[in-house]
Amino acid sequence: MRKTPTRTRLTPRLRAAFVAVAIAAVSGATLTASPASAAAPKLDPTQFRGVNWADPRDNFADDPVVLSGLSLSDTYAQTYTKSSRIISAFRANLGANTVRLPINPYTVNGPAWKSYRAVIDAASDKGFKVILSYWEGTGPRKDGFIDDEAAYWPMWKTVVKAYQNDRRVYFEPMNEPHAYTDTEWADIAAKWLATYPSVPRDRVFVSGAGYNDHVTSVCADPRLKGTYLSLHHYGFWKEYATYDQWVADLKVRIGDCANRTVADEFGAHMTTGFDYNKPAPDNNFVNYMQAVTDTFRELKMGSVYWPGLRTGDTYSLQTLVGDPARPWLATTNQSGADRLAWGWGRGKPVQR
Repeated sequence: MRKTPTRTRLTPRLRAAFVAVAIAAVSGATLTASPASAAAPKLDPTQFRGVNWADPRDNFADDPVVLSGLSLSDTYAQTYTKSSRIISAFRANLGANTVRLPINPYTVNGPAWKSYRAVIDAASDKGFKVILSYWEGTGPRKDGFIDDEAAYWPMWKTVVKAYQNDRRVYFEPMNEPHAYTDTEWADIAAKWLATYPSVPRDRVFVSGAGYNDHVTSVCADPRLKGTYLSLHHYGFWKEYATYDQWVADLKVRIGDCANRTVADEFGAHMTTGFDYNKPAPDNNFVNYMQAVTDTFRELKMGSVYWPGLRTGDTYSLQTLVGDPARPWLATTNQSGADRLAWGWGRGKPVQR
């Protein structure tokens, strides 16, 4: 997910260098179709047209996640009512059909699970696809590792038991597993698939390695065939790049795996007045948003914007309005919504 400015992390240049090394290490496997992608059943990433709905704390929490607009004190019925309206607003305002939601053991393995299920149920009942992704905790736990495997696996057992028969619910074993090597992460993803064989593979999103920032290594692993791959890509990774440079940067992270890939996090400033419908070669974020949405459309990828709704986030494409008990949403930047729609195969191109 998009990190808050206070998050301790590598500088963009240093991080890019590490990523380049990782990509180079597997580039030989990405120039031609791998056995995994060749043997996989036909997947359709374009069906995922969505947004992330996030906790104001960036989804990193050492207690249950509480999505923007909801309350931990809400009953199942109250949560269902609020969630139904917010999901309806995502559809009405943006044309979305998918929502990505965080989970953690505090949410699932305790009393909060009953009301949190109302979010998932409301979205599914509205016909939305729901991607459930595990987030790690805060402080020393915010390190790119699974926090506590003794809590992690029971969490997924509960979630799978509840939703394995709901064809609209998808499972993403971990968000941004950046502490693991490419091989270590592929091993964990393969273990997840082996642990829950009742889950159809085309309802699993295997995160790209690192910060979900390249899918080439997981795509090349035959143990992960038949799954979707999730990619994250952000404009703040570079201080400045041209439109063409952003296109090239994105494509090297995808390799030949676009037919399995959903960008389930990407985003830019939406509350600062940027116009993403006009060329602005000197503006890094305009170059970025135009480049990535053009590329998603060209490569027939799915995409899930970060965030559709997160209180206090300048990237948020929606904001809460109206009665808190019966919330609705307003769009913060219509040009951003236009670019999202363009990436999904609708709308008009930017005249370059």
